[in-house]
Amino acid sequence: MHAVVIVGSGPTGMMLAAELTLAGVDVAVVERRASPDLDRARAGGLHARTIEVLDQRGVADRFVSQGQAMQIQGYSGIRLDISDFPTRYNYGLALPQSDTERIIAAWVSELGVPVAREHEVTGFAQDEGGVDVELSDGQSLRADYLVGCDGGRSLIRRAAGIDFPGWEASIYSLVAEAEMSEEPEWGICYDENGTQAVAKLADGKRVRVVVSQRYAGQTGEPTLRDLSQALIAVWGTDYGVHSLAWISRFTDMTRQAASYRKGRVLLAGDAAHVHYPVGGQGLNIGVQDAVNLGWKLAQVVNGTSPDDLLDTYQAERHPVAARVLQNTMAQTALTRCDARIGALRETMSELLSMDEPRKRIAGMISGLDIHYDLGEGHPLLGRRMPDLDLVTADGPRWVFTLLHHARPVLLNFGEPGGLDVTGWADRVQLVDAKHAGPWELPVLGAVTAPPAVLIRPDGYVAWAGDQPIQRPLTTWLGPPTASERS
Repeated sequence: MHAVVIVGSGPTGMMLAAELTLAGVDVAVVERRASPDLDRARAGGLHARTIEVLDQRGVADRFVSQGQAMQIQGYSGIRLDISDFPTRYNYGLALPQSDTERIIAAWVSELGVPVAREHEVTGFAQDEGGVDVELSDGQSLRADYLVGCDGGRSLIRRAAGIDFPGWEASIYSLVAEAEMSEEPEWGICYDENGTQAVAKLADGKRVRVVVSQRYAGQTGEPTLRDLSQALIAVWGTDYGVHSLAWISRFTDMTRQAASYRKGRVLLAGDAAHVHYPVGGQGLNIGVQDAVNLGWKLAQVVNGTSPDDLLDTYQAERHPVAARVLQNTMAQTALTRCDARIGALRETMSELLSMDEPRKRIAGMISGLDIHYDLGEGHPLLGRRMPDLDLVTADGPRWVFTLLHHARPVLLNFGEPGGLDVTGWADRVQLVDAKHAGPWELPVLGAVTAPPAVLIRPDGYVAWAGDQPIQRPLTTWLGPPTASERS
């Protein structure tokens, strides 16, 4: 018996496992693969907000030290500079997904999370008390909740009967790493079929290839022959491609789960939303799904919050992914090239060279402009808390260091003892502090410093001192202890 069973050990599933473990929840991960695909570099990096999220847990340095900081934000190849954004991570991190998975797996292992590999889920049945999860070897697991982080073809989503509406594929792409006998035409180009690219890898021998064509309903595992034919179709030669290291296909199919929850079953990451990988947002929003869901699920499992707290996961994350789907579809159109698309690309390039459009689009792609609708109030409400320099009784701190244990924080900038959290004292860290420097948010700009802020474990502001605090404490941390209610 586990409190939570997670299906899928990709970045989303492992981040969720870490979040739940930090909150004291018994969690197990089930994975059909024997080992991570550490030789396959699918996603190419981490955006600024994802790095911030990892910093909130004290592990960002593990990723930053292995990657390359660079301005990788882009809109279908149009560069977006975020070096003027008010964040300690005003850049993207070029880091292959294989490295991201390796680093996050090591962290989860340190936390002691059991990962059952070579175990495939074949089905499940839920009742009022929990979920019975059936495995391919005839065994079963019992859990309070089941979370599907098992990708775009999610068995959990299909078995739960959750609709996956959207748009069918129009582009078919192969991505592979191999060797070539002849010198290829390096770089990225766009034609009527989409993105075509050949890049030299660090080892000097292998190349990474992306070739796209109009979708023709291809099925089955792609092969070296498929890659050769695709190269010939684009460049008139396959450059003597050989020694295939790995190959995969992806399309621009764009879909989003109608619901992220059905009873005791939830979805996160690609199981909840799929789209063309332009802009590199898929892995990033999956990790952020996990951080939004983790603390809420932990509070429900631990009995401090009612079950309906889980409904806020859908309410907050569904619009974020819907926006990503919209902007990736727009970017996908720009990956094709004819005279009309070329004119549109030039127009977009001109617009994105201006500050306001650049900041708006870059804020969206980087994840720094996310704004959850938590009602009227201070401009900070529902937005990421800036990582301010603080002076506390324990010395200088940064805000993010207070979130390392995935617990909510109440920062009081007024008179010490001026906030009454009786009834929630065991659930929130109350920190009296002074702050230095301006309060500034990406895209939004400078905001007036509030007298106090309640920061959720995911780093978003739940209250900003402009109304009584008891109601938001109850909403996000559960009702006060019984002794205090009496």
